[in-house]
Amino acid sequence: MSTPKDRLTRFLEHLDSIFQVEPEFFPYEPETPDAPKVVCMAYADIPEPGFVTGVTHGLSEVTHKEWKFGRPELIISVESADLAWPQAIGYIANNLRGHCPFSYGDIINFQDTISDASDMTSFVVFAPAILNREHFLDIDVGGDQPLNIAGMYPIYETEADVIGRVGLEKFWHHPNFDLFDVNRPPVEIDDFADDED
Repeated sequence: MSTPKDRLTRFLEHLDSIFQVEPEFFPYEPETPDAPKVVCMAYADIPEPGFVTGVTHGLSEVTHKEWKFGRPELIISVESADLAWPQAIGYIANNLRGHCPFSYGDIINFQDTISDASDMTSFVVFAPAILNREHFLDIDVGGDQPLNIAGMYPIYETEADVIGRVGLEKFWHHPNFDLFDVNRPPVEIDDFADDED
């Protein structure tokens, strides 16, 4: 049976093969002393200069009733050097593991601005934009289920209502929705006024 340390080592090897740079590590104390720790790995200038990418490990070390075929870890990639972005998903993984399934389309309110340089306060979960399918699905690190990496995309608080009303697909394809720009203009419900259902 693999230990959490073994699984983290194997997961890091998987990430190293993709990013090929050393990350900075941000550990989080678990809510219960006997639970495995959550750590977030932050990669500067990934996928390109001026960006930061963060990936969690430890979310998958607990169970959730909706996880039938794999357990998630989280990834964020934004055009910013601010480490608050990867640290936010580490915080979310640590505080919501076991409670939130992190399914595609889930919206998570951070309850505050995520970074001092942006007014965004929430995330929507979807497939990772910077990874190929073989890099984010069915990652074997040992244990009873493989890992799947889920993308975390920062949004404005008002956009949660927009997504609820028009659906994630329409929102996703709106020209103002830039996956990586944390200072883009908000997508508003009036932007869809002319759409025909």
